[in-house]
Parts: sequence; structure tokens; C-alpha cells
Amino acid sequence: MKIIARDIPPRAAWALEQAGVHPLLARLYAARGVRAKDELDDGLGRLLPPSGLKGIDAAARLLADAMAQNKRLCIVADYDCDGATACAVGVRGLRLLGATHVDYLVPDRVTDGYGLTASIARRVAERGADVLITVDNGIASVEGVAEAKALGLQVLVTDHHLPGPELPAADAIVNPNQPGCTFESKSMAGVGVMFYVLLALRAELRARGVFDASSAAGPPQGASAPLGGSEPREAGSVGAPRPQPKLDPLLTLVALGTVADVVKLDANNRRLVAQGLKRIRAGQMPAGVAALFTAAGRKAPVATTFDFGFALGPRINAAGRLADMTLGIECLLTDDAGRAAELAATLDGINRERREIEGGMRDQALLMAESLFQEDEEPPPAISVFDPDFHEGVVGIVASRIKDKLHRPTFVFAASSAPGKAHELKGSGRSIPGFHLRDALDLVAKRHPGVLLKFGGHAMAAGCTVAEEAFDVFEQALAQVAREWLDAAALTRRIETDGPLAPEYCRADMVDTLHREVWGQGFAPPTFSEEVQVLSQRLVGEGKNHLSIKLIHQGNPIDAIWFSHTEPLPTRVLLAFRLDVNEWKGERKVQFLVEGAQL
Repeated sequence: MKIIARDIPPRAAWALEQAGVHPLLARLYAARGVRAKDELDDGLGRLLPPSGLKGIDAAARLLADAMAQNKRLCIVADYDCDGATACAVGVRGLRLLGATHVDYLVPDRVTDGYGLTASIARRVAERGADVLITVDNGIASVEGVAEAKALGLQVLVTDHHLPGPELPAADAIVNPNQPGCTFESKSMAGVGVMFYVLLALRAELRARGVFDASSAAGPPQGASAPLGGSEPREAGSVGAPRPQPKLDPLLTLVALGTVADVVKLDANNRRLVAQGLKRIRAGQMPAGVAALFTAAGRKAPVATTFDFGFALGPRINAAGRLADMTLGIECLLTDDAGRAAELAATLDGINRERREIEGGMRDQALLMAESLFQEDEEPPPAISVFDPDFHEGVVGIVASRIKDKLHRPTFVFAASSAPGKAHELKGSGRSIPGFHLRDALDLVAKRHPGVLLKFGGHAMAAGCTVAEEAFDVFEQALAQVAREWLDAAALTRRIETDGPLAPEYCRADMVDTLHREVWGQGFAPPTFSEEVQVLSQRLVGEGKNHLSIKLIHQGNPIDAIWFSHTEPLPTRVLLAFRLDVNEWKGERKVQFLVEGAQL
């Protein structure tokens, strides 16, 4: 473990402070690459224009034509939170814009697997659809798109995953990561891509005279069309143009899916998330989002990105892991508060079950991982574990836990429960900085043809399927790639921090200020580091697996807690910590959430 303070460019910090940014925030922003105050402008007018997305004009024309001809649209979603929110944004948005026949279908994780398969395409056709729209999937679905086209369907692929060597023969593809796309935000989540398609569709409908361009202010810079307006009539109706509909209510779902998918929060993604948070804090959100806040015991008026990532997102994801993601999508689609409360309570119960399953699997998988090396040895450069009793719905979460514990690229496999696939293992992987997981899988596939039956994903998270008899080959092959790509520095866990925290900032109101900002992947939440004196420490929690600490920070006593850590600390130690507020009997006191220690 190495604790390293980020470089804070003094000129940038000074410029931000002179522009009126709070001194602590100025320092934090400068350390994350912000150079001027206008970069912090999260207004809708600062969004990147949809026109930068390759294929978006063709997508808008396809959908506008389909709506004018009253065709039936069917969205095929992924079974995670990004897919669920993208589906809900698609259904809600298309209906807002006047589509009269909008259906959706979400594959089953176990029986269908990921993406648009040929069998899914046939099911869409059997439902009577004319147009198939993928959200958060489809860029690798060459066979599924071909089947859909053979069945007479028009196909629009909206995705954000990295493409394979061959693109599907869809009528239109919108994906910032497809070859030839110059869109600046390559990190947009699937829900963001679908939202942008709706912006372009509305602009196309306005150009066709369906909406009255004079009913709202001129297009803000970057949005191609204003987000304001009012409810539409049917898109194919005859008569004078009508005021264009609002799309900004969809931003709450865009924000949730973006954070939950752990994509990089570049400037454009931060604006999308900030806009969603503002609406939630003002009470402007779908009934299902409000119900999820209640079920999770979180307060919407002070909503944060942490609520998305650690409270709402996991409850929606749990449906796709253990049950049916239709539950999650219906929760996001309903406008009935009572129905939303029932669905949110169901999702909360499924999430509790998920935590129980995960706990047992995590302990078993960690034991298996630690058996791969001696106590006085370093772990292997990459870790792969499999147990016949593992549940395939939570292998990704368990892989993430092991990765966090051992700081190694990790794959966890479970036996497939799909009919006729008993000999196959489904694996989910999580990586560390410096090891692009999908590229590593690609190299394994090239070196060992036939070992990987399928694979896909991103740099930090990926999935694959292998034959059970090929597991050992995969394990050794992945470890070999890791040996070649990772040096000792990369294999040493590093915590980047913002350095010491001045004691005058250890205030509850300052913590509230920090929590209101948009933090996440690629724009790390504030983490500080200092040498402190430990006064006392004890294990707490039901399983006695959290370390509660009383310490002295710059002469002042303060409480701290280190979750899922049981090893005692020395009297003086360099700690990395985040700030939180502990409320007890009406009193709000700052506490440190320990992230790591350099002993």
C-alpha cells in the first residue's frame, strides 16, 4: 500500500480561487484537471452537441419515419442499471415525442445471456415489432442483428461498449466508441447515448414541422435543441406544429445510470449527472426513483452520487442478478406512487438476498484466491477462481471485492445455468489501473483459439465464457498476460489523495458542501491523507469486521471507521480518509472514513 498525494497545480488552484471558487474546492478541482471556472459550468447549454455522434442523424431519421408510419418499436435492454435506465429513458422519451407503440424486452441473464442474440431477435419479431432498438448493448451482436434483419426488422443499435473486429449490419449505429466517431465524450454510458438519440430525434421532428421551434428559446450551445417545451400530440398527427416536449425530466434517470455504470465522469458526464441531481434534490423525479430513495433509507433532498452508486444502483442491479430486470424497469417507468413503492420494496428485498449470497461467495472465493500463494508471498499477477456452487448473478461483485482486497485483475466464474450449457463457465472480471481487461481477453483469445467462447467489456470490467475443461488454460493465459503487462509498481496498491486537510475544514457544513459536488469514476471523491495519533480502536458491527478508531488529527480528537478491516493500527500511522457526517441524537459530527493506511 502506497499513499500518494496528487499534484495540485498552484496556478490553476489560484485562478479558480480568484474566480470565486471556495479555496478547498479550488484545490480539489485543480488536482483533477480543472483549469478555469467555466469548466465547472454544468448548465445544459454546455452539453456536447449530438451532431458529433456518428450515425445519430440516420438514427433520428429512422425513428422519425417509423413514428410517422405508426410502426411498432421494441427496445432490447441490458440487464444492469445502465441498461434499465437506458430502457426507461427510451420508452419514456419516445412516448413523450409522440410514439404510440413502444415495447421493451430485457434478456434473462441465465437463459439468454448478454446482448441481442438471434433468439432475442426472433422474440422481438414474434411480438409484432417493426423496429428493434438496442440500448447498452448490440455493438457486438453481429448474429443477432443479422437475424433481426432477415426477419424484416429495422435495427437501431445504441451502445457504448467497445466494438469487436466486425460491426453489426444495423440500419443505424450510435456509439461514441465506434470507428470514425469523433464525439469527444467516449465515456458516455448507454443511458446517455439513448438520451442523445432522443435529442436528435426531437430536432428531426422539429425540422419536419411536428414541433414548433418558436415555442422555446433557441438551441443552447451543445444540446442541438432546447430541453424545454410541453407535452406533444401524436407524432404523425395532422395540424399545426405543437410545442416541443420536455426531455429534461429524463435527466434523473440519465444521472442514475451514468454513475451506477461506473463510467468515467468527464466534463460532459458530470454535467448530465449534475442536472439529474438538481432535479432530484428539488423533488422532480419519477415515482420509482423517489420510492427507491425511501426503500434505501436515503434522503432525496440531499441526494449525492454516492446514493446512485451504493444505494439505488445496487437495488436495480439486484433484479437482473437474481430475478428479472423487468422489475427494475417497471419501477422506473411507473408514474403510480403506490405501485412504485411496491416495486421498490421488492427490489430492496432482492438486494438483501443478493448481499447474503455475495457474502458467502466472497468468503469462499477469497479463500480460494489466497490459497494460490503463500502467506509470505505476493499474489499472482492475475487471479481466476471457480466453484460449482457459485451463483453467476453475483460473480462480478465478488470479483470486485477480491480485486479490492488483493489489488490484482480478478475473474470469478460460475457454472452456467442456461439449458444445454452446463459445460460452460460464465466469468466476470474486474481490473486495476494499467491492465485493460478487454484487450487482455482479446490477446488470450488470439494466443489460445477456442478457449474463450465469447467475451466483451471495457478496460476495468469485462465478461467471458469458457468451457469448463479450458478453465486452467484460461487461468494460466491471463496470468501470463498480466506478467507481461504489469510491473511491480502497477501491482502495488496506490491511493491517490488530496494531501493534508486543514482543521478549519473539519466541519459538518463543509462536508455537506463536498457531498453536493459530482464525484465518481475518473473524478475521484476527495480523499485526504495525514499522519495521525491513534488513541483507541475496537472492532464493531454484527460480524465484528469494522475497525472503529478514536484518533487525534492536528491536535483535535475525531472518530473514524474503517469498514471491512480488522487488523489493528499502530499508535502513529499515515491514513488516507474521506469525510463524512455522523448524526446521533440531533448532533452532527464529522468522522473519517478510512480508505487505507501506509504502515
